[in-house]
Amino acid sequence: MYSTVCRQLDAHEDSIWACAWGKALDHPTSSTEENGTLSPSNTTKSSYIITGSIDDKVKVWEYDKDTLKLAHTLKGHSLGIMSVAVNSKGNVCASSSLDSTIKLWDLETGANIGSMSSGPVDVWTIAFSPDDKLIISGSNAGKINIFGVESLKKEQTLDTRGKFTLSIAYSPDGKYIASGAIDGFINIFDTASGKLVHTLEGHAMPIRSLCFSPDSKYLLTGSDDAHMKLYAVHHAQVVSTLSGHGSWVLSVAFSPNQEHFVSGSSDHTVKLWSLNKKESIQTYSEHTDEVWGVKYSPDGTRILSVSEDKSIHIYNCPY
Repeated sequence: MYSTVCRQLDAHEDSIWACAWGKALDHPTSSTEENGTLSPSNTTKSSYIITGSIDDKVKVWEYDKDTLKLAHTLKGHSLGIMSVAVNSKGNVCASSSLDSTIKLWDLETGANIGSMSSGPVDVWTIAFSPDDKLIISGSNAGKINIFGVESLKKEQTLDTRGKFTLSIAYSPDGKYIASGAIDGFINIFDTASGKLVHTLEGHAMPIRSLCFSPDSKYLLTGSDDAHMKLYAVHHAQVVSTLSGHGSWVLSVAFSPNQEHFVSGSSDHTVKLWSLNKKESIQTYSEHTDEVWGVKYSPDGTRILSVSEDKSIHIYNCPY
């Protein structure tokens, strides 16, 4: 049975537009040592949840035993937060803002460890490369900017030859970068050559969110046309069109086991979908306003959602 296991109302002072889930971390519960090492019985596992808001702040929450505790409030951006992303190790977070900067944060200490500027254009969705060496971002100029995590500089720009790039994703195998534009077009680039290999059509309105499946074979998109589409990446073909939301689809995410995916919409709902059945299997109606972000926990047992209503909700996902 699916159920809400945790909620945080008024988590920010304004709308929450972005969220991310870090990997599980070991925390010592005792200083007892055996042969110079901490005994496994004296460690507990928790994880970080990161939220970004129009209030200019990024918040880091420690999630443990279905409770949320605020660990850090990260200040430094001068305008609203559009996107947050966590590296594969789960210890570094990146945030992008309407102030045209990307900032890097140490999740353990809350310290700002780097900042990158994209110039006079907005920085929208960001994502780490699978090897954590790069950060990609879309912009209102229709470009994909690629930054070096160590150099903190823009190292490459990919031209979509299109309009405002709202959404972006790196394939887990590192071979592709996908971007979604305000005109409904989706572009897929080969990362080795930097060349555009596919332009996907099918949506008639802005692509607010997209993500690759864990095996990198599929691309899932969500659009203002209230539909989602599942594409086979290699063949650049639509596998399925999914309908069920009553308004814009603002966020989509695959489960780690690739059996399900989740979507958030401006119709105030979160929906769970079966990849095999290509249909919705559960609807959550906990939010009172637009659902801007949805994410699975690294182990796939929980789903996170954030909203215009300033709240965080976490749901049980027992499959």
